Amino acid sequence: MNPFDTLGLPPRFDLDPAELERSYRELQRALHPDRFAQASATERRLSLSKAVEVNEAYRVLKSELSRAEALLRAGGRTVDREHEKADPELLMEMIELREALSEARAAGDIARSRSLALAVERARAATRAELVEAFRQGDLDRAQTLLSRMRYHVRFADEVRAIEEEHDERSAAQGAER
Repeated sequence: MNPFDTLGLPPRFDLDPAELERSYRELQRALHPDRFAQASATERRLSLSKAVEVNEAYRVLKSELSRAEALLRAGGRTVDREHEKADPELLMEMIELREALSEARAAGDIARSRSLALAVERARAATRAELVEAFRQGDLDRAQTLLSRMRYHVRFADEVRAIEEEHDERSAAQGAER
């Protein structure tokens, strides 16, 4: 399944979120089960199958990471996260950031955690811009490398979010005890 074809969208990384949403909603309306209530069992099964395909395509294209993977696959690339070779410089950078995040977490320094998250978000935004350009130029080698970098940024942001949620829960529990 090509998610771009399924949703009738151009195969590009920098999709307009509103365009993605509009295409998805239009197809959902067209495939709604109520439209096929009087149809044959075969037509109902086909519409349901197509609706499932549309939902999956939307899920893939909504996420920048999976959208990039879909573009790489469409370009004949194998996307294998487990055997991805990360840039040694990036690995050292991420190790240092994770250590700093771990120290901030241990100290309960949520401001430091947020500061680290902001720095990584800026790096992710820069990587995203490079990724857009790599796909525009058809440089799939560069796109694959940048996708790997972006995955690290997203995982770091997820870790910070977990720390913030933990902090908020602890704060709420302490407030309830008072």
